[in-house]
Amino acid sequence: MDIDFEYFKIFYYVAKYGNITKAAAALGNSQPNVTRVMKLLEAQLGCRLFLREARGVSLTEEGELLYSHVEIACLHLWSAQTELRGRDSLRSGTVEIGATETALHLFLLDALQDFRRRHPAVRIKIHNHTTPEIIKRLTDGKLDFAVVTTPYAMPHSVRSEKIFDFTEILAGGPEYRSLSRTTSTLGGLQNCPWIGLGRGTATYDSYRDFFAAQGLDMELDMEVATSDLMLPLLLGNLGIGFVPEQTALPLIKDKRLVQIPLDCALPRRAIEIVSGSGHGMGLAADAFCRYLRDRWSPESSHGKEPLVPNGP
Repeated sequence: MDIDFEYFKIFYYVAKYGNITKAAAALGNSQPNVTRVMKLLEAQLGCRLFLREARGVSLTEEGELLYSHVEIACLHLWSAQTELRGRDSLRSGTVEIGATETALHLFLLDALQDFRRRHPAVRIKIHNHTTPEIIKRLTDGKLDFAVVTTPYAMPHSVRSEKIFDFTEILAGGPEYRSLSRTTSTLGGLQNCPWIGLGRGTATYDSYRDFFAAQGLDMELDMEVATSDLMLPLLLGNLGIGFVPEQTALPLIKDKRLVQIPLDCALPRRAIEIVSGSGHGMGLAADAFCRYLRDRWSPESSHGKEPLVPNGP
């Protein structure tokens, strides 16, 4: 039996708001009609989708499963509808991008400013998560593409393209200046308090493997959720940690951080654009993705010095 798409649309709004009255208001519909449609949908699917609660409704296990598919379908259809209305130029459209904290600051922010000046009508939504979370959202079809930092486990269902490499250095606040005057071994610094991104991030996994290759266990004294949270801790002399070189250099120049030389090479990392191989992008997303590639190509003025992205 074919089910009217309108039923799925109404289901999407009820699930999104968790409240039939709010869903009806968003749809410009009546509450009794929304309730009636949900009962019809449950009858046609042969399962219960919602549980009534004091302040609204919640999804059953079957409802959660249906919503995971309906959400993707609705968002893609509405995005396509918006883009088709302005496909002769980038007068409209929405781009859903996933970005890690490091990729956002080292690469994406400057590019976003320039692209928005050129195409002010395009809406760009940034979803900032850890690399594993972003890859999961991409494979689920909830993102157009992602800009992430390596290393990460790449599923077969995605394809990646390296934009540029970057280097990290070991740094600490001014109270660690004595460590900047000599080359240290990694093992010789284990009594220092270490600050780093926490478990579940690609950065944590990368440095855990790096320490293991030196025959050491990595024990962080402070685990932070984002790289932005590291700098205040380092600047406050609360420990030492790895920071992208182009982030640290201005602070080292101002004598707010010091670089701590190591006798071993740190792992090289890269910024990559990752896209799903199972579905195409919309017009606006495709244009922005191509813009990012062109911005850092060897022929572009930006691409000649990829480690220090500048504004246009």
